[in-house]
Amino acid sequence: MRFNPKARLDTGRTRDAGRGAGGGGARSRLPIPGGVGGGGIGGVILLVVLFVVAQCSGIDLTGGGGGGGGGGAAGGAFDTSRVTDTGRYAKCQDGEDANQDKDCQRVAVENSLFDYWSGELGDDFTPQQALVTFSGSVETGCGGATADVGPFYCPPDQTIYLDSTFFDQVLEDQLGGPDGGFVEAYVLAHEYGHHIQNLLGAMSKVRTQQGPQSDAVKLELQADCYAGMWTKAATETEDADGNVLFAELTQQDIDLALEAAATVGDDRIQRKTQGQVTEESWTHGSAEQRQRWFEVGLDQGALEACDTFDGRRV
Repeated sequence: MRFNPKARLDTGRTRDAGRGAGGGGARSRLPIPGGVGGGGIGGVILLVVLFVVAQCSGIDLTGGGGGGGGGGAAGGAFDTSRVTDTGRYAKCQDGEDANQDKDCQRVAVENSLFDYWSGELGDDFTPQQALVTFSGSVETGCGGATADVGPFYCPPDQTIYLDSTFFDQVLEDQLGGPDGGFVEAYVLAHEYGHHIQNLLGAMSKVRTQQGPQSDAVKLELQADCYAGMWTKAATETEDADGNVLFAELTQQDIDLALEAAATVGDDRIQRKTQGQVTEESWTHGSAEQRQRWFEVGLDQGALEACDTFDGRRV
């Protein structure tokens, strides 16, 4: 994965909140399928990457209405402009900066996602308010969150949050996942997929929370499919001046995304944390499901192809 050195980066939607106090306040936690708890790896990744919880995904799992639909979840529950910005991303000016620096790479990926989805949705598109990195803890429109939550999208403030140490300390070291530039790009694309679901109303379709064919799993697989859609078109995305953002995206990059998707499959996490697989408690989908739906988006590049709620088995 390489970026066009001539591309101009827009840091206006990316900020860094710095280090929080650590406790983070009350937060919603969804145990890994099988009810893993306590300390160690299970405690650290109780809420691993790409999670679904009723509060932070704007979903009413009791059967009532949920968030989403034409951007209606935004409501001003939390003003992300109040997040203190450390200036971490001020150095990110162009594509060459993105080729040399992981922080600037994050900005370039956000810019590419913004350009792709604004073109794909047209008048239905509203950009996410922010991509916020933090360390320790952060206050969000979904309440307080700490680093053990992993990357997540919060609908009330339409913002993606992540502790950037997650990829090395949890995804790679504890889950045995891959290390590489496009791994984080895949994760950000998945979380941006949740923003698109929020805009299009998919979150309101969630009624069942667990199981390989549950609505919660369908929501996550659709976000993986949306990540594949963006990947297919990433080398065509442009900056505000019409310069392409990506200079190159290779099969190795795509393979890293597929490996990362498999790593956070419910069955892989269950084997790692509890030594057995219990399908009835799945919330995100198996490694096979996650890879397959990413490939659906990659191959077909169409919203209709990513409709996991159309009645077919996922």
